[in-house]
Amino acid sequence: MSAVVKLACEPEIRTIEVASILPLRKVAPGARKSAKYQRIAASIQEIGIIEPLIVHPCTDVENQFMLLDGHVRLDILTSSKVPTVECLIANDDEAFTYNHKVNQLSAIQEHFMIRKAIKNGVSEEDIARTLNVDLSMIRMKRDLLEGICPEAVELLRQKRATRAALQQLRKVTPMRQIEMAELMCASHNLSASYAKCLLAATPQDQLVTPDSPKKVDELTAKEMARMEREMDVLSGDFRQIEETHGANVLQLVIVSGYLRKLLDNARVVRHLAKEFPEIMSEFQKIAESRSLSETTVESSPEA
Repeated sequence: MSAVVKLACEPEIRTIEVASILPLRKVAPGARKSAKYQRIAASIQEIGIIEPLIVHPCTDVENQFMLLDGHVRLDILTSSKVPTVECLIANDDEAFTYNHKVNQLSAIQEHFMIRKAIKNGVSEEDIARTLNVDLSMIRMKRDLLEGICPEAVELLRQKRATRAALQQLRKVTPMRQIEMAELMCASHNLSASYAKCLLAATPQDQLVTPDSPKKVDELTAKEMARMEREMDVLSGDFRQIEETHGANVLQLVIVSGYLRKLLDNARVVRHLAKEFPEIMSEFQKIAESRSLSETTVESSPEA
């Protein structure tokens, strides 16, 4: 028999007077000047409350509610003298916010959302006004992926690549864009500084404008040439490690499991300790290791 799951909130949204909602904390005066606060205020002014406030009825005061989630929104509504607001009524007084479980949008995700909104008939001016940002910022996000091939975009689509990093991809050919995107994903480094290093290491014939010299902040042409050679070797080594890592881990699991069984045999341990103490020490390290980085086996003639 399956257990009954208790709902966290009442199923129906209720309209409640703003004056009857008691916040659990005050919004700091400095927070009202932040960009996030201003964006929320602009959004409420343009399209109203999207996510209802979450409240819980006060047990000792009739028609009064404790605010569990939505303090910034309530502060904006109060200062705007909005009389009522739609709320979800929580069944207990545990403060919980769904916003804490939502990841911030990446630059690429913002780009696709803005393009979709424009395609659906929302003007760029309305988007800028709703988000409380300059119109030029919306247009820059709209054109973010211009000059970047679809394959590179797909590699970075679910990653948090910065706008500055994506701008570096525009300066190289599509094949090099894919290489750079693969390296950024494999190294888990999506920063603009790493993208600039990859750009500095890009051969001249893989630039969009091969006849123009590469310009990377604070790097001379000689330093960029040296970085190009070093990054080329490093990229090759990195790809080789990436290709063999899975097989090496599997081998480590098998070998360490076999050695643990071997070292459980007292006669084997005594023989190794007496005749081959160096090998015995290395076997113990392998048997106790949990990752490749913990293995420190040195090849020797005896091994």
